[in-house]
Amino acid sequence: MKLDLGQAWSDATALLSANKDVIGIVAGVFFFLPSLAFALLLPDAAQPQIDPANSDAVMEAMLAIYADNWWIFVLISVLQMIGLLSLFALLKDSARPTVSEALKRGATGLPSYIVAQIITVIALGAIAGILAVISPFLVFLAFPVVIYVMIKLSLVGPVIAVEQTLNPFTALVRSWVLTKGNSLRIFAFFVLLFVIAIVILLLITLIAGVILAAVGGQIELIGNGLVSSLLGAAMTAIYAAVLASIHRFLAGPDADALSKTFD
Repeated sequence: MKLDLGQAWSDATALLSANKDVIGIVAGVFFFLPSLAFALLLPDAAQPQIDPANSDAVMEAMLAIYADNWWIFVLISVLQMIGLLSLFALLKDSARPTVSEALKRGATGLPSYIVAQIITVIALGAIAGILAVISPFLVFLAFPVVIYVMIKLSLVGPVIAVEQTLNPFTALVRSWVLTKGNSLRIFAFFVLLFVIAIVILLLITLIAGVILAAVGGQIELIGNGLVSSLLGAAMTAIYAAVLASIHRFLAGPDADALSKTFD
């Protein structure tokens, strides 16, 4: 089945519109609040000061921040993975689960999702290592290979949260099969969304940055944190809706929907 990009986008916006209240709750709790706390508690890590003339010192300072506060980054990552899986459940499931049910699915699927990500990273590292051993020039092939594999495995989250496939290996294979014949279309879709998102983010942050810089002090810090956290939460919700719509299109009606059709 060939992916219809226009239909996928229409479905994504429809999903967001129909579920905006519950999406707002989940995105606020799992993306906005953690990002805001991160921006306020660790402003040097959230908005590092780039100094090309002293890049080594900047890198050392960043590594020190991450080393001293590693548990914060782990906690935020775990919360955001649960939130993302919960969004998939809210956006796709024909049974329309409640927020608590979606959160339960997110928490239940978390171990499988983490293992699937670890397997992916190990596999990509092994591929890059093999290419480097064969020839240093082949390392340049690692980038397109990484992009291809990430596209093929982009539906692992919806497979785990919606289809409740908790075996990480099965979820990886399922995503690979679902995206068969549509990898280039999905890649083009993501590139288009990425470009649009970057333009919007730069425009809003530039305008907000100029206004807040005129005020300065703590208001500038808090304002920048609020803006970046809101934008991040919104973009994550859109990303989840797009993946949910792609999964719905490629996977077809689920068992619940089919049973209701013939009842």
